[in-house]
Amino acid sequence: IFEIADINNQDVIIYDLKGNYVISNKDINLIPIKKIPLDVINKVLKSDKRVDFHNYDKNTEANVTSSYMILKNNMLEPIAIVYFPFYHNDASYVNVFNKYLNYIFIVNLFVIAFGIWLSWIISNHLTRAVTKFSDLVNRITLFENDPQPIRYYQNDELNQLVKAYNKMILQIKEQKERLSFKDKEEAWREMAKQVAHEVKNPLTPMKLTIQNFERKFDPTDVDIHKKVKHLSKTMVDQIDLVATVANAFSQFAQLPEKNNEIFNLNKEVKNIINIFSDEKIYFHSNKDQIMIEMDKIYLSRIITNLVSNASQANDEERENIINVDIEQRQKRIIITVEDNGVGIAEEHYGRIFEPNFTSKSSGMGLGLTMVRKMVEDYKGEISVKSELGKGTTFTISLPNNLKTTEAN
Repeated sequence: IFEIADINNQDVIIYDLKGNYVISNKDINLIPIKKIPLDVINKVLKSDKRVDFHNYDKNTEANVTSSYMILKNNMLEPIAIVYFPFYHNDASYVNVFNKYLNYIFIVNLFVIAFGIWLSWIISNHLTRAVTKFSDLVNRITLFENDPQPIRYYQNDELNQLVKAYNKMILQIKEQKERLSFKDKEEAWREMAKQVAHEVKNPLTPMKLTIQNFERKFDPTDVDIHKKVKHLSKTMVDQIDLVATVANAFSQFAQLPEKNNEIFNLNKEVKNIINIFSDEKIYFHSNKDQIMIEMDKIYLSRIITNLVSNASQANDEERENIINVDIEQRQKRIIITVEDNGVGIAEEHYGRIFEPNFTSKSSGMGLGLTMVRKMVEDYKGEISVKSELGKGTTFTISLPNNLKTTEAN
């Protein structure tokens, strides 16, 4: 027993099967338990394995694990009970555990700090690169005449992005060139057809008139001078018509340069509609004075075309009434020209501003196209709403950054 206790550095105490103390490596006076309790003996004798009991020793202020086992002879018969007391101080375990937690906290804190620092470095570098690329992109608009690719020579994360963007710029330039060529070709084709059609109209009666005059010409006719004068007047009228056609297409092809000036829109529009003295035109405005900066000639052409269209769209069953309204809504000026005429079919809405399109029996279909071009030159918008048999309303929206002043 002494040898086992020395080798294992562990106390060994042996009791008989009735729980009485027999022998130990320690002095009997140092043995706290002289007799094993009966309930412990019963549990130990019923089990062939080690039985552990846990309690607290107030003298040593430590937890004690009492382990009991049956000691058997060579015949495997129980002859005694072996008791091993294990003393362990929880405070030492707590200290070790706290120290371990401190180490883990310090290491984790260092890892987190390092991760934050590394993330800041990476994100800052990436943010600088993206900001630089964004600044380069902001300098370029895809709608300018000749967008230039970005010149970027650094071999970093943005290199592939810049290459893709430059490739897209080249593709867009190619597509714009193709579309521009197609649009111009189509526009010239339509314009040539319209010019040929409008010029052919007066040439045909001119040819028939001359042929008829040549066939019936008689120098001895007493009314020969009257007939020649009639022929001359007819030819001049047809030539004037050709000149009118040519002049209309010339105006459409090239508008005059804008000469912007600040004026009272209400007063100018009233002066324009006064020309149409034969029409019943009502003027309305939400302010006494609305100041605007634009070309008066442009404004005159816009209002004149819209009022003329409204006048020509009259319905024979009722009196033609035209309303011209002007409103200022914050930084927008809204001009509407409304009539109660025959109206426009809904299927014609998409073509109403196209060149060579007209719903009237006469005309070249250039008036509204020219109006839209002049409105868009001032970054405005024009739209139309109509209903057959009830009338049509044209609405123009123009930007205006001038401060408005109301007349007293």
